[in-house]
Amino acid sequence: MADSAEPNSDRETRAERVSQAYAGNRLLQAMPEEARAALKSTMSMTALARGHVLFDVGEDVRNTYLPCRPTMVALLVVTAEGREVEAATIGWEGALGGIVSGGLKPAYGRAVVQAPGPAFIVPTARLDEMRQRFPAMGDLFTRYADALIAQMMQSVACNALHTIEQRCCRWLLSAHDRSGEDVVRLTQEALADMMGVQRTTVTAAAKVLQADGIIQTRRGRVEIRDRRKLERRACECYGQVEAHFERLLPEIKD
Repeated sequence: MADSAEPNSDRETRAERVSQAYAGNRLLQAMPEEARAALKSTMSMTALARGHVLFDVGEDVRNTYLPCRPTMVALLVVTAEGREVEAATIGWEGALGGIVSGGLKPAYGRAVVQAPGPAFIVPTARLDEMRQRFPAMGDLFTRYADALIAQMMQSVACNALHTIEQRCCRWLLSAHDRSGEDVVRLTQEALADMMGVQRTTVTAAAKVLQADGIIQTRRGRVEIRDRRKLERRACECYGQVEAHFERLLPEIKD
């Protein structure tokens, strides 16, 4: 009997690890259990490194990525001159790559890992099959796609109407939510690239926030010292997107 006890213990440990891993991505956690079971044979987990390009402009989107904390991936619009501007940032609350289409469609933007960490990978064609097979899962992804479009629309308004400091605060709040930690692993250069501004501009805004005790910058990291003050200094865009997200997807909010 002792010989069989250890394998059972190992299986229980593996099951606990899988359960914890699924909890690392809110969309995956909210999927019907039977859908997750059906995906299991084609779903894998990987570690994403900072700066890794998941897909680029014009490439077929063959895989869908479901980031887990503290991973963050930026969707970037790339200009003819090679400049990049953030359209959306995705973390443990969502997914990217073939969210609406069935995959094998050319990507409009570039997906770059901004904060390293784990993520699940599912072949997009397989995920599309599962959406057809499980209507509740299809509805979940449709609502998420709507929330993602809202985030992009609000980002356009924010970039056009609000100050650098307000935009910086908005992004830091979103990054704080996704990381689950007070220290966000992000360089000022990466933040400047996503905001489409010079690094010196972001550095100046960060110095003001740091002087007011709101954040503390370190090499490659930003520590959130006072969340409430950060919220007050941000523009309305952060709250608007969060409220819309909660209306559409209440089951995947904290």
